[in-house]
Amino acid sequence: MNHDRVHAREPSHHVDRWSVGVVESVGERDGHCVVTVRPVGEAESEGEADGDDGPVELVITFAVRDLFVNRLPTAEGESPVGERVWYRKRGG
Repeated sequence: MNHDRVHAREPSHHVDRWSVGVVESVGERDGHCVVTVRPVGEAESEGEADGDDGPVELVITFAVRDLFVNRLPTAEGESPVGERVWYRKRGG
């Protein structure tokens, strides 16, 4: 199975291929981790919500989940919900 990509820090490579979003939820389905991300546009990141983009489900491995959650600026055991991430859907 091909998995989506997610980073806790802004990528320095192929920056135009990545989207910015905020984590809405982290769950499990069919033995994979599912991260729901709400896309953030430029206007929204500057405080103006545009509200046009719906949530995006990213399917990743648990190892990738652990890696990106550990790199977020949260306390140990704290939920990643509300944190900014960079992501790419499979094939994107």
